[in-house]
Amino acid sequence: MAIPNPVVKFTYEDYLNAPEDKRYELLDGELVMTPAPGERHQSVSALLGWKLVQFAYESSLGRVYFAPFDVVLSNVDVVQPDLLFVSNERGHIITPANIQGAPDLVVEILSPSTAERDKTFKRALYANHGVNEYWMVDPTAKDITVLLLGERGYEVVDTYGEEETLTSPTLQGFALNIGDLF
Repeated sequence: MAIPNPVVKFTYEDYLNAPEDKRYELLDGELVMTPAPGERHQSVSALLGWKLVQFAYESSLGRVYFAPFDVVLSNVDVVQPDLLFVSNERGHIITPANIQGAPDLVVEILSPSTAERDKTFKRALYANHGVNEYWMVDPTAKDITVLLLGERGYEVVDTYGEEETLTSPTLQGFALNIGDLF
């Protein structure tokens, strides 16, 4: 697995000129093509996204977005998390074209082609840019690891399995029966 460290670094402007029929992310200046997610990934994304949208809407807390939707963290880092939440307090980072800055919560659903990058490079990237909470959803293990930003990067809050109920430090009052997703 290649760790982004290109000889030629692309910028956000280069990223905007990439072919529209492909899904890309810009990671430390490297243009990374991401394959379309499979059925299981899509199913988990839809169910989890629906639960998050419902909670955020009913609680009037903020907005939830689904990939593909650009999150511009810097001129050389543009990601498309599977799901993301931006609180009303941080609503100023939402533009018609993208998110300009760190969302409050980012969710990545692990797949064989992206799992290693999501667990390492993107974890560090999100922490460095101030994403408060990061969820790594593992459809194979049928669990979700919740991480919260601390002084030295992310700290694992818990890993919730099929028989457990996930709670979120960022989304106070949110509860999810993990078995409902898988």
